[in-house]
Amino acid sequence: MTETSKHEWDIPATDDSPHEGGFRADLQITTDRGGPRYGEMIEQVRSFMGKVRYASPTPELADEVIEDLRKLNAKLDTMLVDEWTTPSGTRIDLPSRGNITLPPYEVKDGGPDGVDAEVTFEDFHLGGNGVAHGGHVAVAFDDLGGMAAALRTGGVARTAYLTVNYRSLTPLNTPLVLKTWVDRHDGRKLFVKGTLHDGDRLCADLDSLFIELKPGQP
Repeated sequence: MTETSKHEWDIPATDDSPHEGGFRADLQITTDRGGPRYGEMIEQVRSFMGKVRYASPTPELADEVIEDLRKLNAKLDTMLVDEWTTPSGTRIDLPSRGNITLPPYEVKDGGPDGVDAEVTFEDFHLGGNGVAHGGHVAVAFDDLGGMAAALRTGGVARTAYLTVNYRSLTPLNTPLVLKTWVDRHDGRKLFVKGTLHDGDRLCADLDSLFIELKPGQP
């Protein structure tokens, strides 16, 4: 992400609305929260989810994995924080800001004119016949569409509707180009468009509406 877009995305909180619209109004940009190996931990979890998607374990292996996961969950239970202070979603040095719920992407450029990102749908995102599930494509569009809206207004916006047109199959494990931009801005309404390309081939496009929130509006 460019320095300009980092600045515009870091929206100061107000005294009477520290978490404007249910989001962190001040994202407190940092690459320290979660430690220097937080990104590596996230990637190991992504790899695990992909293997679970394809694995057919024996009953004995399932028992072993369950026990290992119980131990890991117990360790993480000692480190839980609220959504305002978790590193997930704020680590701008990591794919998808370190948010494990999103397909991994890297923002190449972003500002008032839109967002240009590279996204890769991994094994976990399998839909069928070796290609990405359409729901995961929509999730990527939703997140980056919201980013385009926020960078245009310097505020927080929520999704009003999201229409994804699937033009061709979206491959797995392939760097794809995803772009979003505000096509029209009418008051608090931001009509956001987007495209997802595999080279010259259009995989999907976006037609959406985001609503800029009033201060303190959930």
